[in-house]
Amino acid sequence: MSENAFSLKTPRIEVIDALRGLAIMAIMLLHNLEHFDFYYLPEYLPEPIKVLDKIIWDTLFFLFAGKSYAIFSLLFGFSFFIQYDNQRKKGNDFRWRYVWRLAILFVFGLVNTLFFSGDILMMYAVLGLILIPVCNLNTKYVLIIATFLLMLPMEWFNFFNILFNPDYILPVNRSNAYYGDMYTYLSGNSFVDHTVGNISIGRWASVFWSWENGRFFQAPALFMFGMIAGRKQLFVASAASIAFWKKALLFAITLFIPLFAFKTYLPVLIVNKDIVNSLLIIFTSWSNVTFMVVLVSSFVLLYQKEAVNRVLIKLIPFGKMSLTSYFSQSILGSFIYYRYGLGLYQYTGATFGLLIGIVLFLLQLGFCTWWLKTHKQGPLEALWHKLTWISFGKEKKTVVA
Repeated sequence: MSENAFSLKTPRIEVIDALRGLAIMAIMLLHNLEHFDFYYLPEYLPEPIKVLDKIIWDTLFFLFAGKSYAIFSLLFGFSFFIQYDNQRKKGNDFRWRYVWRLAILFVFGLVNTLFFSGDILMMYAVLGLILIPVCNLNTKYVLIIATFLLMLPMEWFNFFNILFNPDYILPVNRSNAYYGDMYTYLSGNSFVDHTVGNISIGRWASVFWSWENGRFFQAPALFMFGMIAGRKQLFVASAASIAFWKKALLFAITLFIPLFAFKTYLPVLIVNKDIVNSLLIIFTSWSNVTFMVVLVSSFVLLYQKEAVNRVLIKLIPFGKMSLTSYFSQSILGSFIYYRYGLGLYQYTGATFGLLIGIVLFLLQLGFCTWWLKTHKQGPLEALWHKLTWISFGKEKKTVVA
């Protein structure tokens, strides 16, 4: 293992890049299984392939669905802390520059949405603003706010209203209607229709789905937890940090088991469908977060094992170029599966989707490794960095580590 793997004094913290690479890889694999939100199960496939499809689907969604996104959110908050802290040490206030940085990210997300309506960059650009008012608060208060948001207060509001107010009507599920409308343009072969549809219909499907599933509360909470992880130097190799991740792993496993079991058997335990749906959102979110902690803590602990480290460090280039990788996934995936491209959605189940995803991952990993041999950053990362630190008026340019 390289000596600077966890050192805050170096430009990068390697374990963070490797962990981010894992999250981006997992997101890619899941998107390929879902045909990048063009859900379709070919009926002509042989029965053994259908059985294998279900096994692969269930396994990958159990391991990564909601967890890879959560890892990405946690690291988003951690990255904010690194940038904010670096500028604070230089006597600079990073907050307004951060607003500008998020505005650029929003534009990146808008362009990405032209290819894939499930883009998360736009949502991160908006929800990331919550870090500004809390970045100077005492860690104790940040922890309280993050925990409150992670509890999903809106869903508890719905739950208690269903329980005690017979006249209460749950908000209408709007994402399903938008997802249904997406087929009006996904079934066509016009790239222009796809881009217009993604912006006008698919984008709202993703936004309403995120709202209805608690992501508008969960993501900001994870941003804050990531910021706290930076403050506490939990990704810096030390006896204290290793002890923390060992305890976190044990606690998360202990908590995940009853949460997952309760979520699984909710429809059997409770008759009222509205109560079931409300509690499912809450306990699915909690079980995903606890399993995310299992993945993160296991990854950090295994990263220190020499034999395992030799494998995990290969994810570093992918993690360093996460924005470029995520963006290119959308372009490649939409072309592969949508009808304006190869239209493979109608021929591929989970098995073939996984194989395509693995090939794409290896190709992207190879490109990232090759690119970083001669460049410090990926193409989009370099552009984002350059635009972030563009000079306004007489303001001096400050370089962030």
